[in-house]
Amino acid sequence: MKDLCYSVRLQSLTSISDKCCKAVGFDGSEALIPKQFVYEQDYDVTKSEAYWISAWILERKNIQYSAKKQAWFHRETGKRLPTYEFTKHTPEKVENTNVEPDKNLVR
Repeated sequence: MKDLCYSVRLQSLTSISDKCCKAVGFDGSEALIPKQFVYEQDYDVTKSEAYWISAWILERKNIQYSAKKQAWFHRETGKRLPTYEFTKHTPEKVENTNVEPDKNLVR
């Protein structure tokens, strides 16, 4: 099973029990988030701490987040799944031009 997660920048994420964390956003909003929905820290963010948190729980909590940076995680193992991006390339159409063959190259 896989779970969609968003990278959430937080002011602090404090463990308050074996199964729950307290998340505090930069706007002062607070939320209690079960630890099973906090997957790992996002080390790509350098200016503050960011954590990968399940989109399912974020929609039900009153905490500031953005859906710009997202990833899929395996629910049982907690490992990040590889991300594939497919792009379709359509080549430009080239107009035919009448070119005379070079007499030196033709036998």
